[in-house]
Amino acid sequence: MELRRELRAWLDAHITPEVVEAGRHPVADETLGTLRAWNRQLADAGWAAPTWPVEHGGRAAGLDEQVAYYEEMDAAGAPGPINAIGVANIAPAIMAYGTDGQQGRFLRPMLRGDEIWSQGMSEPDSGSDLASLRTRAEPDGDWFVVNGQKTWNSLGHLADWCQLYVRTAPDAARHRGISCLLVDLRSPGIGVRRLRTITGDVSFSELFFSDVRVPASALLGPLHAGWTVAMTTLSHERAGVARFHLGLRSKLDALLAEPAARRALGDRRRRQRVAHLWSQIACMRWTTERSLAQLRLGAAGGTAGSLAKLAWSRADQELAELAIDLLGLGALSGEWARNLASSRSTSIAGGTTEINRNIVAEQGLGLPRH
Repeated sequence: MELRRELRAWLDAHITPEVVEAGRHPVADETLGTLRAWNRQLADAGWAAPTWPVEHGGRAAGLDEQVAYYEEMDAAGAPGPINAIGVANIAPAIMAYGTDGQQGRFLRPMLRGDEIWSQGMSEPDSGSDLASLRTRAEPDGDWFVVNGQKTWNSLGHLADWCQLYVRTAPDAARHRGISCLLVDLRSPGIGVRRLRTITGDVSFSELFFSDVRVPASALLGPLHAGWTVAMTTLSHERAGVARFHLGLRSKLDALLAEPAARRALGDRRRRQRVAHLWSQIACMRWTTERSLAQLRLGAAGGTAGSLAKLAWSRADQELAELAIDLLGLGALSGEWARNLASSRSTSIAGGTTEINRNIVAEQGLGLPRH
């Protein structure tokens, strides 16, 4: 495949150990400059978002090319663009529902990492249940006045803009009174509080909105149609599930390269644990390939994303516990200890295990909601 050969050659010529190391951790103040410079290199060469249309800075890559892109980036240890959520999820919604002015204003700076984006969906009492959000936006002439709170905003403490979901028709049905706004986070009345996770990382924040005036021109899509915009946002990156098994395989390879881990494999029980985990990752790869084959034939994606997410979170947590078993006390500090702590979040990130099970049960198996 030409794209694979071209990308591999480009990465060989441009990737540096500094970039690889910076990409191994969540974006932080100390790595932001390195990752932003790398992001611009990717964008200028057309590698920040190959699936984007050419007119917006992409290569109009197809499904197979998208998978090849993920595989080559993973093999090189190359981080993608800073705006991971923005490029994969927010931008497609802007392309689908944004005005010409919105597309011209936001897409290129997002692609190059010149402006960082966060996504304002979750609230303290409305995590995976988007329809229960309570942040309000009340019309006031040519403006909306926003009040409320969002939490678990990825990169919210570094972000310049937010794709914000707000309730604009409080008396309407839960799914029908939501709108989507593109909000400048430098606007008066916005407060940001960083959230430090159990690993010590600061990759999330809480956002507080107090009488924030947002121009009506910031509305993305029709008024009260935010639910439809959100579903578009969450349905993109069809081949993105390929990243799940690629990341796990890289992590397992790194574990088995540890001298202490190789010595521990003299124990038959531990070898069985490794074989079991390797089989899970292999099954994820085969399931992904089957799903992609269905997409090539024009079939709907169905519950493939939810199934992949469920398998990934379970395998990632099992891998973290396996590392402690193989490495012993040496794994209770450093990267493997950090990995053990962070693995607990995989049951929540990207949709909770409970929500994804409901999706599989109702949409995949046809079970009743109650």
